[in-house]
Amino acid sequence: MNPTMPEGALVRAMPTVFVLIWSTGFIVAKFGLPYAPPLTFLAMRYALSIACFLIWIALARAAWPRGGRQWLHLAVTGVLMHAGYLGGVWVAVKHGMGSGLAALIVGLQPVLTALWVSGTHAAGGRGQAEGRVTPRQWAGLVLGLGGLLLVVARKFGTGSEVTALTLGSAVLALFSITAGTLYQKRFVQFADVRTANAIQLTAALLVTLPLLLFEHEAVVWNRDFLGAMAWSVLVLTLGGSSLLYLLIQRGAATAVTSLLYLVPPTTAMMAWALFDEPITTVTLAGTALTALGVSLVVRQAKAA
Repeated sequence: MNPTMPEGALVRAMPTVFVLIWSTGFIVAKFGLPYAPPLTFLAMRYALSIACFLIWIALARAAWPRGGRQWLHLAVTGVLMHAGYLGGVWVAVKHGMGSGLAALIVGLQPVLTALWVSGTHAAGGRGQAEGRVTPRQWAGLVLGLGGLLLVVARKFGTGSEVTALTLGSAVLALFSITAGTLYQKRFVQFADVRTANAIQLTAALLVTLPLLLFEHEAVVWNRDFLGAMAWSVLVLTLGGSSLLYLLIQRGAATAVTSLLYLVPPTTAMMAWALFDEPITTVTLAGTALTALGVSLVVRQAKAA
């Protein structure tokens, strides 16, 4: 039986619940990574999540997608939205980037999505005005990048949380989640969220396993590690990833990714409360500029 989306209050609450759940992903990385290398942790998370989904699929007798092409499309989105996105974020955090800054960089996704959508609409011949990147959107892009540079510039350097490795990993995560969202909206037909997630996670696991040869740190089995793993599997993957899949299927890519610009301030507040990550005046100003820039881009894209 395919799950049906309830109407009313539950549906209206989905975006808020998604933002809260998604924000904890950066926090869980901070909790779990002192006790395991990043890709090893993620490979274990993928494997456990697949097992949970397979049990759920068997009990519910959920339908698998028909046709090899849909399996391939789901596999591509799994590599981008799990292996690429999560791998980039976790490597960045493991090597010293703060949770709030990682969320801020990835939070530029709505800008990239809106600009891509605008550009492809224009290229598709929808008219000179409709679909093109407007001056307001370019202004939003400049503000968003300016806010990010304001935060990043003062933290760049050897021994700092921003290095070539951490910044490159976070940017990889940004482009991966953006490409994955757009690809899913374009090519993936509606499918049962449980079987779709199982396929996506299997693809992510297969891509990640060979990379474990480059990790030599041992896993430390303790309460914090087990708690981070349980939250990652049960809440972030079974809950957050499923919500993201459903939201993309139900709405426009730009509208869905606009939710993600609420994640950086939410994550920053969580990181401040749990890890005492400082929220300076410069950080607040940069985050505000980025949020303003993203909102300008997304609002214009929605109006187009």
